[in-house]
Amino acid sequence: MSPHDVVLIPGDGIGPEVTDAGLRVLEAAGAPLRFQVHHAGVTAIEQGLDVLPDSTVEAIKHCGVGLKGPCTTPVGEGFTSVNVQLRQKLNLFAAVRPVRNLEGITTRFDDVNLVIIRENTEGLYSGVENQVTPDVVMSMKVATQTACDRISRFGFRFATLRQRNKITVFHKANIMKLTDGLFLRCAQQVHQSEYPNIAYEEMIIDAGCMKIVQDPSQFDVLLLENLYGDVVSDLCAGLVGGLGVVPGANIGEDLAVFEAVHGSAPDIAGQGVANPLALIMSSVMMLNHLADTRNDPACRAAGDRIKTSYNRALADGCHTRDLGGDLDTSGFVAALLERLD
Repeated sequence: MSPHDVVLIPGDGIGPEVTDAGLRVLEAAGAPLRFQVHHAGVTAIEQGLDVLPDSTVEAIKHCGVGLKGPCTTPVGEGFTSVNVQLRQKLNLFAAVRPVRNLEGITTRFDDVNLVIIRENTEGLYSGVENQVTPDVVMSMKVATQTACDRISRFGFRFATLRQRNKITVFHKANIMKLTDGLFLRCAQQVHQSEYPNIAYEEMIIDAGCMKIVQDPSQFDVLLLENLYGDVVSDLCAGLVGGLGVVPGANIGEDLAVFEAVHGSAPDIAGQGVANPLALIMSSVMMLNHLADTRNDPACRAAGDRIKTSYNRALADGCHTRDLGGDLDTSGFVAALLERLD
């Protein structure tokens, strides 16, 4: 098959460093990809472009797939998150975050293997905020049956295809009876009418977070609305070593963007010490997505080679500084490539 065109957004801060590292690994593994570089975030602004240029959005629509480094988001002021804009403009309604233990990385738990599926387009992240009076502001939580049905169906379909056994919905419907109540009803209906073979449970989110840190092995697939999914996915990353060791995907009906979910870390940008693993893991998710959606076994083979190589490198103690080791970015890539079959 011809190479698959993929939009590459290097991002800000350490983004260009980790994406360059990822490209080296993908090329060495023989991944059948051809990249088109487009920009977003602070990097785009510095080039005189919008924070999310129309050209970047249109390129992803044309190629169908993007790979993205971290982009800076100002806190409390400035432009809207690039990630939020991408998800809304491209209707990437499902965030998928696998979280599992990696051999060689010691954590409090050794039996974590779960997936967080997060609704990506509404809730409090809809961005509907108003100043009521000079000293009063309001943020509106938006929930629609269309979006709640869609993410519920995606979650159960994902669990079925990945041979997962149980879905747990975290909610706060005891307080937010209309919005979270709608989310719950949609999940219940999809479970009962379409996927009764998948075990299903519901849990109030504060109790659910407590149970996660008590024993994460009791969970399999977590299905959450937008804000809850954002918080819980980072919490779960902390169970296995942090945001530097987990991948992320944002998936719609026909489009998908894969990304390192950690920050742009401007304090270490340009020093060559950033851990590229999350971006590399996300690129493996991208290859598996291409294998599934475009029936290309070469993508699956390349993804399997990369996953095997970074598992071996980590098990052998090849760690960057954030994981307690002394390897820099290029050193970790070299260790990975040495183990690439």
